[in-house]
Amino acid sequence: MIRMPFRSSCLLRAVLLPTLLWSGVGTFAHAQQVTGSLEKALALRNEARSYEHGEGVRRDQAKAIQLYCESARLGDAESQYSLGWMYANGRGISRDDATAAYFFEMAAKKGHSQAQRMLKQVGDPVIKPPECLFDSDGHDIVALAAPERRKLMEMVLKLAPEYGVYPRLAMAVIRAESNFNPGAVSPKNAQGLMQLIPETAERFNVKKPFDPEQNIRGGLAYLRWLLAYFKGNVTLVAAAYNAGEGAVNRYGGIPPYAETQIYVKRIREIFKLDEHPYDPAITEPSPDLHKIASRRMM
Repeated sequence: MIRMPFRSSCLLRAVLLPTLLWSGVGTFAHAQQVTGSLEKALALRNEARSYEHGEGVRRDQAKAIQLYCESARLGDAESQYSLGWMYANGRGISRDDATAAYFFEMAAKKGHSQAQRMLKQVGDPVIKPPECLFDSDGHDIVALAAPERRKLMEMVLKLAPEYGVYPRLAMAVIRAESNFNPGAVSPKNAQGLMQLIPETAERFNVKKPFDPEQNIRGGLAYLRWLLAYFKGNVTLVAAAYNAGEGAVNRYGGIPPYAETQIYVKRIREIFKLDEHPYDPAITEPSPDLHKIASRRMM
């Protein structure tokens, strides 16, 4: 295996910060936050290599894969390449060329020349991201957020577990609904971060819809209810959050509304799991769920 030369944090700052600021990504503080994420990725990669090769620690390839994947989630191309190499060679894990291709493709898109060559040898990548890339909490989203959004995201991280909702799903909904604007109001009078219409706000005891915490709690309570109602089916939950559970029942799945179809795609771009844990004690499932399932199988 050919290794990438160590790059110091000083070099990362010198190269990355001017680029971020010039490209208009955000404030200097935001650029520093992104740089911190890349420095964390570099540290994780170096630790992974130590476990992969037994350098200073007992060799543990399973631990190496875990650490490489944490680094890959943060965007480190070399870690993405290393994961591809381990899957392609069955090193510490069962050989899987399609998963190897997924990681090689990630690195290749960042200009990693070795990954580009390996991609030609292993065939087509898997369609869905490997499980280790999925962070249900959404810490990767928080790490790259601008400071004003990060405060709201941290509130979601704190509150979502109280409702049994993955924070990443809640963040995906907030992004699609209001783009993290606590004062957002839609033409249909949906209000606040999670765009609660007055009836939904009343249903979940939200007195002040423009108060970020109250609004998030109301939205989380509604997501918890929808998850139970549709037995954890994320696509149906997303469609119902946008169009209402009645419309999903009526049409036997995603309603034929362009807005809802685009909305579901936006949610699934961020939250890629098909199923989400749910509490069956919250509510009885949709009486039409068996019909929806039958239609999806046809």
